[in-house]
Amino acid sequence: MGKLTTYTELSVTLARRTGCRPFDFERADERASVGHLLGLIVERDPEIDPSDPPLMLSALVNYLGANDAGSGFYQLAKELQLLPMSASADEKFGFWVKQVKRLYERHGAGPAVA
Repeated sequence: MGKLTTYTELSVTLARRTGCRPFDFERADERASVGHLLGLIVERDPEIDPSDPPLMLSALVNYLGANDAGSGFYQLAKELQLLPMSASADEKFGFWVKQVKRLYERHGAGPAVA
């Protein structure tokens, strides 16, 4: 669709499509569950090209009112050795922007990153 989504939109869509209840973001364990789910999606992406650095589909999900990914996104990028452990805020943001642009290129949508 050429746009980012929020954790709330993701939760509502998953609930609608699966019949399960939405995540309760007031609960730390459920916020962690969403992060875990997004991590699994990244790790199991069937379109990963071994000749390219991995794309993180979770880059398309951000906090409501934010223009950047959550801390779990950056932590996973570090664990996957896509970002240095000591990455600055600017390095993190630049990495996220590149991920989003590459995802739009892969899936044919126009960029919606500031």
